[in-house]
Amino acid sequence: MDRDHSGLPATARGEAAVLSTPYVLEYTYRRSVGPVIGRFFAGLREGKIQGALTTSGKVVVPPTEYDPETGEPIVDLVEVGGSGVVTTWCWVAEPRPRHPLDRPFGFALVKLDGADTALLHAVDAVREEHMKTKMRVKARFRAERTGAITDLVCFDPEISE
Repeated sequence: MDRDHSGLPATARGEAAVLSTPYVLEYTYRRSVGPVIGRFFAGLREGKIQGALTTSGKVVVPPTEYDPETGEPIVDLVEVGGSGVVTTWCWVAEPRPRHPLDRPFGFALVKLDGADTALLHAVDAVREEHMKTKMRVKARFRAERTGAITDLVCFDPEISE
């Protein structure tokens, strides 16, 4: 209850009391990955990134279970490149405990070579001024992989020589 130096609650002073309560947003359930996302994660375990091949020939990364244009089930996955281009980004100056990196980084949409859509992931650019739209980046995988999105640690800027 809100009290001032008099020790009286706000309502006793003729003020409206402000009610508040802590709130934590959590998703305490587990989702099965299904055949399409399961194959995508299996590819990550092998150090490969795959996309869904739609009926119109577009490649959607990350893959979806259904063609976004027709609603038809996705049957085929195709491997895309491990490098791509940043299409848009934002800088995370103060990472939180559950972020993919424990130091400042860029969150970016990365359109991988061979894909028609972009994947949201971290870019380990060291400093904000190193992040650029249209910069080339390359996937960095964990040495030991388990078949999860976290197998793809982040993307690193490609160095132009």
